[in-house]
Amino acid sequence: MQTAIPCLFMRGGTSRGPFFNAADLPADIPTRDKVLLAVMGSPDKRQIDGLGGAHPLTSKVGIVSKATRPGVDLDFLFAQLQPDKDTVDTTPNCGNMLAAVVPFALETGLVKPQGATTTLRVLTLNTDMLCDITVQTPDGHVAYEGDARIDGAPGTSAPIKINFLDTAGSVAPGLLPTGHVRDVIDGIEVTCIDNGMPLVMFNAEAVGRTGYESVDQLNADTELQARLERLRIACGHAMQLGDVTKKNYPKMTLIAAPRAGGSIATRSFIPHVCHDAIGVLAAVTVATACVLDGSVTQGIAVVPRGEAKTISVEHPTGEFSVEIAVDPQNPQTVTRAALLRTARLLMRGEAMIPAAVWRGQQTNDAAQRRAG
Repeated sequence: MQTAIPCLFMRGGTSRGPFFNAADLPADIPTRDKVLLAVMGSPDKRQIDGLGGAHPLTSKVGIVSKATRPGVDLDFLFAQLQPDKDTVDTTPNCGNMLAAVVPFALETGLVKPQGATTTLRVLTLNTDMLCDITVQTPDGHVAYEGDARIDGAPGTSAPIKINFLDTAGSVAPGLLPTGHVRDVIDGIEVTCIDNGMPLVMFNAEAVGRTGYESVDQLNADTELQARLERLRIACGHAMQLGDVTKKNYPKMTLIAAPRAGGSIATRSFIPHVCHDAIGVLAAVTVATACVLDGSVTQGIAVVPRGEAKTISVEHPTGEFSVEIAVDPQNPQTVTRAALLRTARLLMRGEAMIPAAVWRGQQTNDAAQRRAG
């Protein structure tokens, strides 16, 4: 016997994974995590017995529910799994999977479309982060086809606009959790910053690299990985995050001067595998560092003038543009971060797990959804 759990398999930005209605999953966290591990096929580096894609970017899960807080439409819980580990991390955010939340809610009837476009306020439960997400809903249906293009995902799709309302100190205690815009930690000049994703940023030359290496080169560079992990653990303590040995943050970000017409070049580790692109909130945080006087990006990043700045973050497969607005009275304060993503429904159905993991004590509503 197996247990069937309703889900939609979706691409969000440059990530993908199954999305669930929270009501269809176990209420207690240990059982829920066992279910998610079984769904994804972890721990196994190929995730051959589950839906995972043998990579951190395709080992992600979205859990959505109607919001309970006044003024908020949807609650979103992001879960990061690893192919070869038995961990389910609901501490960090994921701005890519976030792009699929409103489409999921519309597809499953959690919310109703508002007209030609639908804008909903979403609370990310992981870090209590609020954002407004706008999707195209002509004729009362989610539009997936369109002219919007994002690097890291093939083709074009309908645009999804995300306006982050308050991202500073999403996990760490504040935008600059060490109290400084620049520190020297383990012999390297770094900027430790969290504007949606805790990052440790440093010049690639500080670790003997160019910052233009390919993903394959960096993933094969065991010497660099050992050096970055030592630095990451030291920075974790400096950022008041405690022992980060078993945590998926902070992410490590090598920076270099742009060479494709952007603002800054990056190579992002998540945290031990080099990202083929860069995460949404990592890009927001990099863009934020670019507008902070004294950060490690100074003298490297090309930053436009004006209060509202579009920062183009170059990454291994293209670029990611973030619109950043700063307070003219306090240039160290970011007042707005907005960006564009896309998403697509890939498959709808049921995820099957062994009944020994969970026998499926769903609510009546969930049972009716399955029957329908």
